[in-house]
Amino acid sequence: MRLRSLILGDIRFQVKYGFYLVYLIFSIFYITLIFVFPDTWREKAAITMIFNDPSAMGLFFMGAIVLFEKSERVLNTIAISPVKTHEYVLSKLVSIGFISTMVGLAIGITAKIIYDPLSFIIGIFLCSCLFSSIGLMIACKIKTLNQFMIATIPIEFLINVPALLYLFGYKKKWLLLHPGVCTIEIFTTGNDIMLAMAVLLLWTLIFVAISCSVVGKMFRSVGGIKL
Repeated sequence: MRLRSLILGDIRFQVKYGFYLVYLIFSIFYITLIFVFPDTWREKAAITMIFNDPSAMGLFFMGAIVLFEKSERVLNTIAISPVKTHEYVLSKLVSIGFISTMVGLAIGITAKIIYDPLSFIIGIFLCSCLFSSIGLMIACKIKTLNQFMIATIPIEFLINVPALLYLFGYKKKWLLLHPGVCTIEIFTTGNDIMLAMAVLLLWTLIFVAISCSVVGKMFRSVGGIKL
């Protein structure tokens, strides 16, 4: 019940401060681009957009949300409330994962690239949770949006580059150990989709666990005093 209330509260916050509007604008832009591309490019272009949506938008939105909560001292209230660390983290991941999945589905349906709806939805959601948990970890450690933007550059590079190389033909089996590559394999319903799903789930659980630990430390140190 408490987790459900937190998720609904986060969704209301995202609607109020225009997160859904931004996602809508980007969705319209992405879908318009799909019709601009030639048919031979459409599938790869759509997969790139879907992959970048939870990675870029989820990562940056998570930073913006946590920095806002820091500036408004919302975290001070949460830290002394009955809310548990994992509930706070899951609420953030699920609320952003929901909208990322909806946008990804809209793009995928428009481009007609969804061959296995269940694995497609799971892939988007896990990818969103992975990037959002990384964004949450970074946001807990920094104080300004500029610092956050700089800190995310190497993360985006490390996850996006191997994934895009795999999408455009560099299909080495060992790359399936990489979470971004696993996401691409799921979107394209490749031969190793079950392996990719398992690896992506493992990476996501690892980063969610780490983010819970980082958030716990942040809660214990709010107010300038380490408890």
